[in-house]
Amino acid sequence: MSADRLRWAGLAVLCTSLLVVVMDMTILSLAMPAISADLRPGAVELLWMVDVYALVLAGLLVTASALGDRWGRRRMLVAGFATFGLASMAVLVVDSPAGVIAVRALLGVGGAMIMPSTLSMVRTMFTDPRERATALGCWGATAAVGTALGPIIGGALLEAFSWHSAFLVNVPVMAVAIVAALLLLPESRSERPGTLDPVATVLSVLGMVALVYAVKHTGEHGPTGEGALAAVVAVVGLVLFVRRCLAQPNPVLEVRLFRERSFSAGVITALCTSIASIAALLLLSQWLQLVRGWSPLESGFALLPMAVAGVLCSLLAPGLADRIGARPVLAGGLAVGGIGFLLVFLLPEPLSYAGVAASLVLVGAGSGSLAVASAAIMSGAPADKAGSAAAIEESSYEIGGVLGVAVLGSLAGAIYRADLPVSDLTAAGLDAASGDVARDSLGGALEIAELAGPGGSALATQATEAFTHSLTGAGLAGGLVMLAAAALVWWIAPRDLDVSAGH
Repeated sequence: MSADRLRWAGLAVLCTSLLVVVMDMTILSLAMPAISADLRPGAVELLWMVDVYALVLAGLLVTASALGDRWGRRRMLVAGFATFGLASMAVLVVDSPAGVIAVRALLGVGGAMIMPSTLSMVRTMFTDPRERATALGCWGATAAVGTALGPIIGGALLEAFSWHSAFLVNVPVMAVAIVAALLLLPESRSERPGTLDPVATVLSVLGMVALVYAVKHTGEHGPTGEGALAAVVAVVGLVLFVRRCLAQPNPVLEVRLFRERSFSAGVITALCTSIASIAALLLLSQWLQLVRGWSPLESGFALLPMAVAGVLCSLLAPGLADRIGARPVLAGGLAVGGIGFLLVFLLPEPLSYAGVAASLVLVGAGSGSLAVASAAIMSGAPADKAGSAAAIEESSYEIGGVLGVAVLGSLAGAIYRADLPVSDLTAAGLDAASGDVARDSLGGALEIAELAGPGGSALATQATEAFTHSLTGAGLAGGLVMLAAAALVWWIAPRDLDVSAGH
């Protein structure tokens, strides 16, 4: 095989690995109800089942990328494949909530080894900036495909098999990926790897885990002492980490990359696009299943417009950036995504799927700018700092996803509860405990309404209307955030930003 074909075949391996990791996030989210029904976890155990993956992944991204720069990025990637596959296989012996939590944590370790390795290897494999922009467009399209296929494949697996299938589906894919990586991917290392710094490593893990935990905890429980303490730990840990990195000539993470305006613009785009995509999937998938009454599989197909638009625009974005410049594409993508969110707010009630599908298309089209954002980030970093750039980009995705769920999800929850006042529920004959369940989630309200018999229809109607109102309110907030981010990126990004140039 020629060197050129080998390079693109290697990209296919990297994209496939990313596809599996992204799909796994959504598949496991769909499997949580079945896991809960089988293993009967407590409230705290259920929370850790959901959260531990993101906590471990976010905490280890910097460490894994730094070790990959030194040890070898292909080695780190293959080790990540093996870890991910073994963790998925371990579900066969799991018979308790603690076992699922352990498996999810190990999957987070594997994901932290895989995700930055894919980006840094694209940076080193494709030295020509134009080819690199195209390769990163394929990488971004793959993420969009994974987001869409996850609910479809997950829904199909869960309808045909037990919840274990949501994990076991990864095993054969990871086995093939290991062989393909060893055959098709070249080994690469940084010529100037970051200094091994145990103190900085501990600070990065502590700061990132505390940050993710603070955002998730505050989003789920509101302002509390525990959330405030986690936020303080996060700020202190990350500030000390950044100061330590700035004091060293060759740090474990090159935070000086943020001095490049193109790099910062790309990171902001990645962060805000992740906020939009994850929040849209979370809220709209609930609306489709609980308000429209569609199955998980039907809802997965209903979310496809977002993925299709994301794939097409990811592939078209690099070429468009060549013609009109990268700055309009970055800011324009955020603006298009913001308009998609605002459309949900502006649509007349009752919401129709046709209107929601149009919103999904716009949000997906806006996410196409991720391809150019990745190119701006990776092109703005020297080849020997590809690991640092990849870790920062992947961290922005992870933090963006957490913020999307916590901030927009919490806002939607507050609007929902405001539209279901305690006085109305008491007047409908609900006791305090049942009222709390109904106000906690739409799913809880519908269960209470079903138990109440014919008299529960009014509660079900009020709850679904409240949830729809909360969705439109989150759409307004999300749209304003995206438009503000578009203005910020337009201001930060250099007027002559060219992702086909770079280092």
